[in-house]
Amino acid sequence: MLPNHSPLVIAEQFGTLESLYPGRIDLGLGRAPGSDEATARALRRNLESSAREFPQDVLELMNYFSPDPGQLLQAVPAAGLDVPIWILGSSLFGAQLAAALGLPYAFASHFAPAEMMQAIEIYRSTFRPSPRLAKPHVMLGFNVFAADSDEEAQLLASSMQQAFVNLRTGHPTRLPPPLPGYLEQLNPTGRSLLNQVLSCSAIGSPRTVFQALETFIAHTKPDELMMTSQIFAHEARLRSFEITADFFNSLNSRVRERRRAHGF
Repeated sequence: MLPNHSPLVIAEQFGTLESLYPGRIDLGLGRAPGSDEATARALRRNLESSAREFPQDVLELMNYFSPDPGQLLQAVPAAGLDVPIWILGSSLFGAQLAAALGLPYAFASHFAPAEMMQAIEIYRSTFRPSPRLAKPHVMLGFNVFAADSDEEAQLLASSMQQAFVNLRTGHPTRLPPPLPGYLEQLNPTGRSLLNQVLSCSAIGSPRTVFQALETFIAHTKPDELMMTSQIFAHEARLRSFEITADFFNSLNSRVRERRRAHGF
């Protein structure tokens, strides 16, 4: 969340990470503060002006990774390092900026899907190739609550559902334990809220989750997916990721078979 930070400090921090772990570091830049006003004051940030300055701050940050030794200010050890830079967004602004700068774009469809398709279209149709990226590259967020049965998955998803409703109604909490029958207890306003913010989600058994993922991928054609599985119990969360991994292993096998069939 770049408005909370100095571009120079971020360049040096991520330059250090890249030096320690070469080729394993990506840098995602978002315009939102990611916090409330009290936290912003504690960070000594003016959020309104910081948000306006976001495009210029991104350019400044990118410049610190330039290998040009003649720069007035050098970021150590960032200068000359190849750290992939992404624009993060949940609105059309980020799509427009990522396209204009020729950067990859990650859309927060796992919690703010309302403008997803429009943002993808704007990004892909207005993309300008750059030295960093030759063609558009889109990452989308997707929630998975997978279990061995649809009933178990619905129960596990109630933790995330409670957390979202609490957050959007002004009572943020940590991820709570699952609550049986939560959706049935929820008022129509709460259910409508969940239907909107969690529309990019798969909840259910392997069969249910596989079908949802196939439909989402066919509809959006992302270059990458970032999966999130906010499940209260660690073992259940691991099981959800295992089921999700099975889907992608199966998908990769089908892609390889098609390529062999066509002589690739």
